[in-house]
Amino acid sequence: MCMGGCAKCLGTTLIPLAVLCTLANILLFFPGGKVVENNLHITDEVWYFGGILGSGVLMIFPALVFLGLKNNDCCGCCGNASCGKRFAMFSSIIFAAIGVLGAGYCFVLSAVALNRGPKCYTGTQWTYPFQDGNYLANHTLWSACQSPENIVPWNLTLFSLLLIMSGIQVVLCGIQVVNGLFGTICGDCKCCGCCGGDGTV
Repeated sequence: MCMGGCAKCLGTTLIPLAVLCTLANILLFFPGGKVVENNLHITDEVWYFGGILGSGVLMIFPALVFLGLKNNDCCGCCGNASCGKRFAMFSSIIFAAIGVLGAGYCFVLSAVALNRGPKCYTGTQWTYPFQDGNYLANHTLWSACQSPENIVPWNLTLFSLLLIMSGIQVVLCGIQVVNGLFGTICGDCKCCGCCGGDGTV
């Protein structure tokens, strides 16, 4: 497979992941699936927009660049010195690095949010009743949150999804860094061997 074909496959996978991460982050603004009366009652990590900015908006740019590489695929410009294949693959490394940073940002935020637990009403005040992720293995602690209803499983599910999806995005962008590096060094199809031994289509 040519480098551009591999990049297109990665870009096609990144776009739905970016959309899902954005949706997950938006849902976190509705604790327990309900509209809150005071925005201060929303878990702090939600306001850092890890799913919307990190794994969402920042991921769209590398995804579009990866998809565009197919149109500049080596098999379509063998022997054409001006096709800019090496530069295109090099630029994909830069955008892949941006994707790694964005997804990494979301991954870290999600991990912190899972460890800290949700902000909820304990009967006396709105606070974070859990410490160091102790609620993850002990479901009996969940009763400490009286409101919003089902806030613990709601946050746990959505932040876990963000953690998993952003982790996948980091891996995919990492693959493109390697793919782009080979494309930059290799350059044309004859070198990469994806157009046959003579470099023709």
